[in-house]
Amino acid sequence: MPGPQVVPVAGDADLPAQVDATVIGGGIIGASTALELAERGLRVALCEKGGIGHEQSSRNWGWVRIATRDPREVPLMAESLRIWADLDRRTGRDTGFRRAGILFTARDDREYAGLERWNRNLDGYQLESGMIPARAVAEMFPGARLDLKGALHTAADGRAEPQKAAPAIAEAARDRGAHVLTGCAVRGVETAAGRISGVVTERGPIRCGAVVLAGGAWSSLFLGNLGVAFPQLKVTNSVMRTAPLDGGPEQAIWHPEFGLRRRQDGGYTIASGERNDVEIVPASFRYARQFLPALRSEWRVLSLHLGRRFLDEARLPNRWRLDEPGPFEAHRVLDPKPNDRVLDAALAAVRRAFPVFGQAEVVQRWAGYMDVTPDAIPVISPVDQVPGLYLAAGFSGHGFGIGPAAGRLMADLVTGRAPVVDATNFRLNRFSDGSRIELQSGF
Repeated sequence: MPGPQVVPVAGDADLPAQVDATVIGGGIIGASTALELAERGLRVALCEKGGIGHEQSSRNWGWVRIATRDPREVPLMAESLRIWADLDRRTGRDTGFRRAGILFTARDDREYAGLERWNRNLDGYQLESGMIPARAVAEMFPGARLDLKGALHTAADGRAEPQKAAPAIAEAARDRGAHVLTGCAVRGVETAAGRISGVVTERGPIRCGAVVLAGGAWSSLFLGNLGVAFPQLKVTNSVMRTAPLDGGPEQAIWHPEFGLRRRQDGGYTIASGERNDVEIVPASFRYARQFLPALRSEWRVLSLHLGRRFLDEARLPNRWRLDEPGPFEAHRVLDPKPNDRVLDAALAAVRRAFPVFGQAEVVQRWAGYMDVTPDAIPVISPVDQVPGLYLAAGFSGHGFGIGPAAGRLMADLVTGRAPVVDATNFRLNRFSDGSRIELQSGF
């Protein structure tokens, strides 16, 4: 199995002939949407081309955080923190969630002031979060060698296990009557009288009145076959995990040189705090104008390069028929190669900061594709061009923690309930209606 070892979910043997809603994509967003819809009494099919949670949903850092998010995501993430706190009971399964706190470090006055300014976004939420001085950080981590001005400590934040969460949520959806279909790629949608009437899978058709596309990095390609433009690119993030280690920090920590999280097994997940890889692909040119402001803002932390992925994606068809195998059947799991140079630098930085990690044994490395949008916030929205079709994608590396609330918001949109938060900022047509698209820095 490529990447980390995910809790296995056996797919259903039989394809349902008809459901109320089909969810495409078995990551945490799709699984959460399926669970929410099933709990509301809808007949649901959750279709995944590979295995549940095998792409970015199991490859991320495992942080469940509200700290330093784009302010437009804060209301939804506050709802997600409430959902996570009850998720083990609700699913009847272990997601590894624990509210252990997260620190974002500040090395100087400028960074300290930026984090302090960001923390005002939490005014009124009654969440424990605030600035602490360097001496408090030193007391929290005895023996650490961190040269800091201070840190933003959000005790309300937590962590969970990416290899467990999406499978637990998908199994809970099945408990409520949802069909969970693995190794079952959806080739496309069918319409009648101008709106969604079903989907065509590699195993046959499913009739339905609503379709939620939660396809992660594949979503733009899927929509392109319908003539719908969705500006989305991939960013590669590399991660490593260690064997169990005594004496390390309990709280997750972000530093420009590393991100660090204690795992449920006693080991640690480690990554670079800032560095990510961006492979230049044909879509890079297609969406260059829309992504240019983000590139100008983030170029210091992005490593752009041209490689084999350009040719791989150039070979993918832009259009395909639904009675023939499509691109999703040829690529069951995206499994990019980790950047060892970036990971080695992150590990070295962790060892400088926490000498106990000199004994840490690295047992696995992997990478995953974060699907990003020009403004680095997701789309959770109806697709206006195709009534009955909805999109939940483009979570820009923030999807794991916010996933349960994104599923709730999407279920609200599908069922016509009052949305749990205002979804205006997450509408798809913000990229085409003349709206100003801008990054809002976390701090």
